[in-house]
Amino acid sequence: MSLLHRLVEAVDARRPTVLVTVVASQRSVPRRPGSKMLVFADGTIEGTIGGGEMEARVRAEAREALADGRPRRVAYSLVDPAAGDPGVCGGDVDLYLEPYMPTTTVYVIGAGHVGKAVVELAHWLGYRVVVWDDRPDELAEVSVADAAMSGPLADALAAHPIDAFTRVVVVTRNVALDASLLPLLLATPTPTIGLMGSTRRWATTRQLLIEAGIDAELLGKIRTPVGIEIGAETPREIAVSILAELIDEQPGSP
Repeated sequence: MSLLHRLVEAVDARRPTVLVTVVASQRSVPRRPGSKMLVFADGTIEGTIGGGEMEARVRAEAREALADGRPRRVAYSLVDPAAGDPGVCGGDVDLYLEPYMPTTTVYVIGAGHVGKAVVELAHWLGYRVVVWDDRPDELAEVSVADAAMSGPLADALAAHPIDAFTRVVVVTRNVALDASLLPLLLATPTPTIGLMGSTRRWATTRQLLIEAGIDAELLGKIRTPVGIEIGAETPREIAVSILAELIDEQPGSP
């Protein structure tokens, strides 16, 4: 299987990967332009751009590219290790490192008026959208999500797991539902959970979670009230404030 096929597989599996390509070379170098290598987040590789110290440095650069999600071009002289060069082949090589990050998923908990508006706007913006609600009738009105699920939330999380590239938006109808669902969401790898509601509502929910044994430090993952303050009132205006906050936290395209 070609490296490009393996890259497609990694993207489909939501596995962050850097494609490293030799784009130019002069004189004697280990691999010629067009040679490729994949570097995964765990440091493993497929293919090679020459091995040795140069490849080790490229793997380190690839990890930085995964950290900031930005491509970069790096160049090495392979002449004098005493001067810091990563080899003695006698030539120069330029490489392009292109990170492939999983598309951000917006995981909407609650398909009421605000939830539907968040789903529609997130889909329009190009995010992968998953929505859950315990009311099948509400989900029947959702048409643009990549996945729409009802039933126990635990089953939904098993079918469509939340990963580190998922942003959760909780827009349910009451405190009791929030308190029952948040422990499951807090146990996932998502870095943030946006929760809709007033300061008073959150104080009540927070107390219920602490009484249920949730670590207070873990509650720091919850951002409430979710959304940028823009004076939003209607469901669509609230959705704009929520997605604006998400975009502000994660610059660039989904």
